[in-house]
Amino acid sequence: MSVNYSEGLSPYEHKGKCGMPEKFDDPDVIEEKSHQLASLLLNSKYTVVHTGAGISTSAGIPDFRGPKGVWTLEKEGRKPDVNVTFDGAVPTPTHRALIELERAGFVKYVVSQNVDGLHLRSGFPRDRLSELHGNMFVEQCDKCGKQYVRETAVPTLGLKPTGGQCTQTKPRGKCRGKLRDTILDWEDALPEDDLDRAEKQSRQADLALCLGTSLQIVPSGNLPLLTKKAGGKIVIVNLQPTKHDKHAYLRIHGYVDKVMSKVMAHLGLTIPEYRGPCIVQTSSRTCSAEGGGAVKVTGEPEENVERTHQSVHVKEENSAYSEQISVKEERELNLGNAHQNLSNVSGNLQRGNDREICNKLLESDGDSAAEAELFRSRTAETQLLENGRHLMDSGELANGDCLKLVAISKSGYSIPVQGLQRADGRGPVKHLSPSLSALVKVVECCEDNVNTDSPVKKVKLK
Repeated sequence: MSVNYSEGLSPYEHKGKCGMPEKFDDPDVIEEKSHQLASLLLNSKYTVVHTGAGISTSAGIPDFRGPKGVWTLEKEGRKPDVNVTFDGAVPTPTHRALIELERAGFVKYVVSQNVDGLHLRSGFPRDRLSELHGNMFVEQCDKCGKQYVRETAVPTLGLKPTGGQCTQTKPRGKCRGKLRDTILDWEDALPEDDLDRAEKQSRQADLALCLGTSLQIVPSGNLPLLTKKAGGKIVIVNLQPTKHDKHAYLRIHGYVDKVMSKVMAHLGLTIPEYRGPCIVQTSSRTCSAEGGGAVKVTGEPEENVERTHQSVHVKEENSAYSEQISVKEERELNLGNAHQNLSNVSGNLQRGNDREICNKLLESDGDSAAEAELFRSRTAETQLLENGRHLMDSGELANGDCLKLVAISKSGYSIPVQGLQRADGRGPVKHLSPSLSALVKVVECCEDNVNTDSPVKKVKLK
């Protein structure tokens, strides 16, 4: 628990301003600002989210500087009344909303100051997450750097030996380096790789969304300023004043869960249900707990994943963010990620075909609104995926064509029907069949939004 975590840290006087009064916007103001935030997300090309302890309080984990925070009560010689452990904490609606926002292409990266591990355990991709202060469920070898993600919280903090030994296999035997926790003490340096990625993503972002953090601890609290310096906007959702309120384009004083729920509704997205801890997920594969700590790894070549009874190692050099990529490649990447679920449903969609489809869509209309929205909306996703699967199973459309139709229908745009090829090789689809009509309804081009020379047409979901 955060109480035990705080007690395990070295004595330190400069813990920032604690116990500042909370402010609550009126319900109608919350509604208006939530709609404004949804619009900012919709128009952003690169959003980075910065999270603090405030997004975990509804999971029963106390914050540190709030009116009932750990350090606020510590000054009064008191402790918070808590009845949940790190092991028992469940990801909040905000954690789960971020998963869906990342899948839909709205959120590109999350920078977290939290050590509770709820981002990773909820299923947020590891290669799109920087945990600057560590993770209570991660051990790291001090010799080879391999990380072990555990199902239970590690027994130490402050980068101390946990008593474990690295089992990484090398040409001449096992590494056998000592395992240490990844939790920082006050004077410990931030993890270099995570900090480098966080700084890079913050500079690249045009929108920095700060959730449940007072932004007092440096350098993590100053990262949103990198976005502002690059010409982007800062949005802060927090009950208490923050260090950088004067730099914010929009401030929302309300419970983070409530605000994010409203934002998701405005975007037409659903907050996914929590289905149990996910040991590791990346933007290209998922590793989930099964039974007594076994780890299931799918969707990635075997040599890229190290599996053990209660641990999994992901080679960071395979991250999509390991090198600078162009704007077009970034759009391709986001479009591909947004359609990952459909790829899983079809079971045999090849990555090369997926990229080819992405290229065709991206070349359709330059930087138009149509292209910008291609990978954003996941409206009626379940129905679309089921219809798409039915079309492929029936042989009416080829896998790639079905992907094109479903992908762009979700965002409100579709290519002409005659651009689709039949799966049986009998040529193009010349008209809308009943099953296709159940999926989309083609309407006239919107000349004010779409280039009429483009093969992209406006569609309306039923």
